[in-house]
Amino acid sequence: MQKEFFKYQAQTTQFAAGFEVEKAVGTYIYGTDGRKYLDFVAGVSANTLGHSHPKIVNAIKEQAEKYLHVMVYGEYAQEKPVALCELMAESIPDPLEVTYLVNSGAEAIDGALKLAKRYTGREEIISMKDAYHGNTHGALSVSGNEYHKREFRPLLPMVNFIEFNNEQDFFKITEKTACVIAETIQGAAGFLMPSENYFRNLKKRCEEVGALLILDEIQPGFGRTGKLFAFEHYGIVPDILVMGKGMGGGVPVGAFMSSKKIMETLSHSPKLGHITTFGGNPLIAASSHATLKEVLDSGLMNETDAKEKLFRDLLVHPKINNINGKGLMLAVNLGSPEFTIQIAKKCMEKGLIVFWQLYRNEYMRISPPLTITEAEIREGCAIILDALNEK
Repeated sequence: MQKEFFKYQAQTTQFAAGFEVEKAVGTYIYGTDGRKYLDFVAGVSANTLGHSHPKIVNAIKEQAEKYLHVMVYGEYAQEKPVALCELMAESIPDPLEVTYLVNSGAEAIDGALKLAKRYTGREEIISMKDAYHGNTHGALSVSGNEYHKREFRPLLPMVNFIEFNNEQDFFKITEKTACVIAETIQGAAGFLMPSENYFRNLKKRCEEVGALLILDEIQPGFGRTGKLFAFEHYGIVPDILVMGKGMGGGVPVGAFMSSKKIMETLSHSPKLGHITTFGGNPLIAASSHATLKEVLDSGLMNETDAKEKLFRDLLVHPKINNINGKGLMLAVNLGSPEFTIQIAKKCMEKGLIVFWQLYRNEYMRISPPLTITEAEIREGCAIILDALNEK
C-alpha cells in the first residue's frame, strides 16, 4: 500500500511517513505491521473524542440508512443539520446564534472574510503575523508566513498585518478596516497564548472603528482548552466565530457563526453570497452533532486542566526548553527542527505518534483526544522521555 500511496496520491511534502493504517480505535492507531500506536496528535486536533467513538459511528450509521446528500446548502430543512445548528446556538454565548455549515476550516475562513466585507462595506482586512488560517487563496492571504505564500501570489489585496499580543499596533485598525482576524491561540507558530487583556482591548478597538472581530477557533474549539471555545477564557465574544477540525469528530467539516443581523447579509445583494454544495451534509452533521453533544454532556472539558497539569509535570527534561499552549493543545520546545523530527521518529519506533508545528518545527505537537486517560498520558510521556534520553 505504501508504494501505491507514493505513486498515485498527491504529496504535500517530500518526506511523508507513509505509515500504513489498519484501523483506529480510542486513543490508538493500528498499523498493518501488527503494532498499535498511542496517538498524541488526534489527526492534528481533529479527533476530539478519539478514533471510532461508538456514539459518532452510530450517528453516522443511522443517518446513512435514511439519506445522504439531497440538495445544495440552504434549501432543504434536514434533521441533523438543523439539530446541530440549534445545539450550537444554545451552547455558545450571544450574539452568536446562526451557523453557516461548510466543508472545512479553510472554507469557513473564506466565508467569514466575505461576510465581514459584505456587512461592513469595507475592503481592508487586518490579520496577525505568523498566523495560519488554511490554504485556500483567501485563507492563505490572511496567513502570516511569507515562505508559505510567496509562490502563490498574487493573493487578496488590502490585507495588512499586525503583531499578535502587541497593542501598539492597534492604531493600524481604522475606519477603513472591515475586520480583524486572529487565532485565539496561534497554532502553527507554536501554540502562542494571548496576553491577559489582549482580546478585550482588541475587541474594544474594533468596536471603536466599526470593524468586525473574527476569531479562528479551528484548532482550540470543541473543548480542547477546557472551554467549548477558547475565547470564553478571555471575557469577549467575537463578531464572527470560525471552527472546523474537532467539530466533526473525524469527518471533514467547517462552519462560521455570527448574529442573525450580520449573517443575513449573505442572502441578498447579491443572493447566494456564499454557496456550497456539500456544506451541511446530513452525514457530516450527524457526526458533528454527536461530537458536540458528547463534549457537552460527558464532563471531558472539566478534566482538561488536570490532564494539562499531568503533561507539564511529567515532561520535565534538560532537552525541553518550554511548553506552550493550554489544555490538550500543547507545544513542546525541543530547540531545533532537526532534533524535533528525530524525536518524533524515535517516538514512532517506540509506539507513540507525535508531530511538529507547521511554522515552528522546533515545537513538538501534543494534541491528543479529549478522551485520553491518565494512564495513557503517563505511557506516552515515558516514551518521549526515553527518546530524549537516547538522543
